[in-house]
Amino acid sequence: MLTYKNVFFLLFILIAVVSCKDDDPPIPNEEELITTLIYTLTPAGGGAAIEFTFRDLDGDGGNDPVITTFPLDSGVVYHGEIVLLNESETPAGDISAEVFDEADEHQFFYSVHQAQVTIAYEDSDGNGNPLGLQSELTTGGMSQGHLTITLRHEPDKFAAGVSSGDITNAGGETDIEVTFPLLIQ
Repeated sequence: MLTYKNVFFLLFILIAVVSCKDDDPPIPNEEELITTLIYTLTPAGGGAAIEFTFRDLDGDGGNDPVITTFPLDSGVVYHGEIVLLNESETPAGDISAEVFDEADEHQFFYSVHQAQVTIAYEDSDGNGNPLGLQSELTTGGMSQGHLTITLRHEPDKFAAGVSSGDITNAGGETDIEVTFPLLIQ
């Protein structure tokens, strides 16, 4: 026989079971905040390294990012290395290590406009597809223009042109995109 005490007890159990259920799907790979991109260029024949930096400590909106570049010498091959940081936390988070660990899910794209510069990949993921944390930048004659560096998350690395650095068919999501002015002297 059902009594108020039994009905109350069953109702209590039902509410407890339903309220403990987690309806929020897990986030498989929550994106990290990237506040800083440092592109270090070291002359292959020796010499001082040059750092191109993009720093946007307050993220999108708010204050404008701070972009620093230096002129590059003409006719020089530079070894390039990208470091990504989250400087909104202390100590700063090294996002480039995460990109390296998930290389098959990431690719940097380098797009040069007007300046006489070519860029080639120097690293790859476990499948032999380009990653782009390391590159080779070669300057031509005196010129100026700009360099856009884009990091894509989950690009289609087998789409036409993607393995040679063409972002057109890459798809995926942009994690960060930075444009640096270039001066070749």
